[in-house]
Amino acid sequence: MKVTILGCGGSAGVPMIGGEEGPQTGIWGACDPTEPRNRRTRSSVVIEGEGGFRLLVDSGPDFRDQMLNCGLSHVHAVLYTHPHSDHIGGLDELRAINRVIGTPLPLLGTQDVLEELRLRYAYAFAPWKGPDFYRPVFDERIVQTGETVLFPGLNAQIFEQRHGRITSLGVRCGNFAYSTDVETLSDEALLLLEGVQTWIVDCFQYDPHPAHAWLERVLEWRKRLGVKHVILTHMGPDMDYQTLCKTLPEGVEPAYDGMVLKI
Repeated sequence: MKVTILGCGGSAGVPMIGGEEGPQTGIWGACDPTEPRNRRTRSSVVIEGEGGFRLLVDSGPDFRDQMLNCGLSHVHAVLYTHPHSDHIGGLDELRAINRVIGTPLPLLGTQDVLEELRLRYAYAFAPWKGPDFYRPVFDERIVQTGETVLFPGLNAQIFEQRHGRITSLGVRCGNFAYSTDVETLSDEALLLLEGVQTWIVDCFQYDPHPAHAWLERVLEWRKRLGVKHVILTHMGPDMDYQTLCKTLPEGVEPAYDGMVLKI
């Protein structure tokens, strides 16, 4: 299995818009602007199974640049974890994927998420008469928490996470799991995560947050589950890359945009 981290930043990215204008414009917080791995786009990953099937998890507003920067031309399906704009804002760019694969793109999400997508992107869910893709075209599929979705060479177990006032979806594929936008995991979710060896997990900042996991919580989860390799994602401007590399325990590291993992 191959996992490409398209982006690992929070909802505003790093740097955030603002600050002094000039070559290093933006609000960097504690992040060193001269460290390229501190420049983070919105969180998303591509999970590639045996045989080359690619599952995209979320398409944020940076999706086009992310795919080009990572040297990826297409995916075969997309799973939306929840309907926040930093995770769905690149939906219109998926029409380019339709043109590459030449068919409607399988789109997976809970019923609530799909209903929200139809409301916000009604044009993309109108009946398709083909053959051209002047807009994105989807083959919708409702998924349930606890379900295992079977793709060619890739089995994805879906589990529920708490993300502040709403829920989001996590996904496990074999010994790998991806958990963005989560601050609480139920005992049921933790049970499903047992045996995972590589885990990309939300860690927005050092201090507690009402909607995102923070470092102490992630380390507690890691200890309970015994995960060998933890990669932090959805990081905000408090999380300087080099500082994290120097201070995190062995087996825990920060993600960076374009990072590739071989599982």
